[in-house]
Amino acid sequence: MLIATHCEDEKIIRQNLEKALFEGRELTAADYPVIRSEEACFHSSQYAVKLAKKYNSRLHILHISTEKELQLFSNEMSLKEKRITAEVCVHHLHFTADDYALKGNFIKCNPAIKAAHNKGALWDALLDDRLDVIATDHAPHTFAEKNEPYLKAHAGLPLVQHSLPLMLYYHSIGKISLEKIVEKMSHAVADCFQIADRGYIREGYYADLVIVDPQKTFTIAKENILYKCGWSPLEGFHIPISITHLCKRSFGLWKYRVE
Repeated sequence: MLIATHCEDEKIIRQNLEKALFEGRELTAADYPVIRSEEACFHSSQYAVKLAKKYNSRLHILHISTEKELQLFSNEMSLKEKRITAEVCVHHLHFTADDYALKGNFIKCNPAIKAAHNKGALWDALLDDRLDVIATDHAPHTFAEKNEPYLKAHAGLPLVQHSLPLMLYYHSIGKISLEKIVEKMSHAVADCFQIADRGYIREGYYADLVIVDPQKTFTIAKENILYKCGWSPLEGFHIPISITHLCKRSFGLWKYRVE
């Protein structure tokens, strides 16, 4: 059975928070990557990998956010041969700690969005297959919950609607191929979690398909957000490619099969 873990060391996080509070100033979202630090992520991920190797467990580490953690993963074998796999979320591929100045609590999430060198390293590891899956960690907290003072504001971002459009943006600027997007967001997910009849266009499989118009642009705005929470950390971002159609019934009771 696959074991999927969120790896952050709570002892290190508590110590960092106590140290920050001792300074006697008002904390903001910019303090988040210091409190939920790179070391807290690495220490926990390293321990999980150590246990997985000891017991030959099938381990999948969720939403990797630091350069340091990447040394724990390999691209020397195929995904189906790996016993230890990992994912990266779209927000860690897009935002950096510099964005707290503008976005504040609206990009507060766990693990925290960190310094820019981590983003570059995550992209490198995604493209060379040390990271196996692109995910979202979708968490649609309300605007009110995010608009609290830093210490009370909920952690998490609504991202599932815009995960593919965001990756299509990066395709449009030459960062990632369409084939790699499909591999990391569809094929690898089905393979990692052994989801039957999903993740590929094959006879008899669920037709989880979308149609993309590479000439149709749109800007993410409250008017086109489908989340009930009504906001997105990507509001105002321009996407040069649009999803125009999807097979909605494949997510409900009806099954459309590829023939």
